[in-house]
Amino acid sequence: MSSFRKGFTDGIPIGLGYLAVSFSFGILAVAGGLNVWQATLISMTNLTSAGQFAGLTIMLSRGSIIEMIVSQFVINLRYSLMSISMSQHIDKSMNLPRKLFYGEFHTDEIFAVGMGRPEKLNHKYFLGVIIAPYIGWSLGTFLGAVCGEILPAMITSALGVALYGMFIAIIVPPMKHSYKISIVVAIAIALSLCFNFIPLLKNVSSGFSIIICAVVASIFGALVFPVDDEKKESVADNDNTKGDKK
Repeated sequence: MSSFRKGFTDGIPIGLGYLAVSFSFGILAVAGGLNVWQATLISMTNLTSAGQFAGLTIMLSRGSIIEMIVSQFVINLRYSLMSISMSQHIDKSMNLPRKLFYGEFHTDEIFAVGMGRPEKLNHKYFLGVIIAPYIGWSLGTFLGAVCGEILPAMITSALGVALYGMFIAIIVPPMKHSYKISIVVAIAIALSLCFNFIPLLKNVSSGFSIIICAVVASIFGALVFPVDDEKKESVADNDNTKGDKK
């Protein structure tokens, strides 16, 4: 239960942030012609902000199924990289059925929080960490769909900033303790700015730009700031010693 409690506690801030962001999604969905339950059902069966907002645009513009498939594939392709990385940070309790189940709830924030834990994670931790984000995302959409039309436009647009605030809150603490992480983050930011302002790179989709920024920054960090083998062995020895004591 301690793993479940840790996960649930880690998921609460994410859930609160999702509540605000999905509020905006509910507003846009109903304003575009969907009813409250259609908007809520989309959020209950998906858990991706960028993917849902892009999908909503295609739905409201009466786009084709091919457009929807391609857009969702490109936008959400980054999760394959996150899943590969997360697979190195889980224990043996995560069998294939559990991986498939929890993969439905794998978001940027849950990935960042999970990877920030020093220990290997089990399925109880993931069960705890997904509860608040799922409820927050679904409930926020419902509340936005029901109440959004009566709120001033200034308030509804401001709610969309919450997602960026969550990313900053996740990244800043590790940066304070490691200049290496700060450099890698700075490189990713610089690359992201290039994709936003350089004319030739502006044509690259947001999904691919995120992947490129993450991969290039990560490769730079791995090559320039490699983890010392002696430290790896020391950590492994400590883990084995703890296991023997237990």
